[in-house]
Amino acid sequence: MSTRPPVILSEADIAAVRSWVIHEDASVIAFNKPSGLSSQGGRIQAHTLDDLLWAFARSNGKRPDLIHRLDRDTSGVILAAKTKPAAGFLGKALQAKKLSKTYLALVAAAPDPREGLIDAALLRQEIGRESYMRVVAPYTPGAQLSQSRYRTLAATEEGALVELSPLTGRMHQLRVHMAHIGRPLAGDQRYGGALTLAGRAAPRLMLHAATLTFPHPDGGRVTVEAPLPADFVALKAAAGL
Repeated sequence: MSTRPPVILSEADIAAVRSWVIHEDASVIAFNKPSGLSSQGGRIQAHTLDDLLWAFARSNGKRPDLIHRLDRDTSGVILAAKTKPAAGFLGKALQAKKLSKTYLALVAAAPDPREGLIDAALLRQEIGRESYMRVVAPYTPGAQLSQSRYRTLAATEEGALVELSPLTGRMHQLRVHMAHIGRPLAGDQRYGGALTLAGRAAPRLMLHAATLTFPHPDGGRVTVEAPLPADFVALKAAAGL
């Protein structure tokens, strides 16, 4: 567990991060991360979720460690380990692809076909100070094989609600894959998503990590579900979904 110098948090910071807890036991703690908060290290000079974990520091100065990341603009479930053995166990489970994630996203129209597997290699590119991913031929030097499943849950003339399941864990994978099939995510300026849906502004990237199923360090498998945030619910309702 982390023994870095502690980050000084305000009472408001501590109250906020505690309010995001959706599961906690002796080994793990899971949060419903809000959109706009970096998981770790971002360039923006503001607290990250990693910093905010100091709210859970124990008297010995150790605190939980994040097991994985979410994009800054993606909301939803993210997991941290509370002990060193749990961190080691979950780190190995992540590498062995034993964590199963499902996301919910809003798009302008239902994909065609309405469900399927996107198998498209991705290559990371640096443009200025920003990192992007783009679809490339699988034999391209540096290409990462990437697969995502998608399934349309509801659709109207105003938009569609899609469930996404990444089978690999590449940066921006779901966003780029959906753009690749002509259905970029609402609010995703980086990859061509519309900034409105159903006549309303899409206030941010409309992508939410809804569920995470993982092998628990103490045995069995656990599923944690993160409720949809208010902005997502409002835009979903505006589209009649």
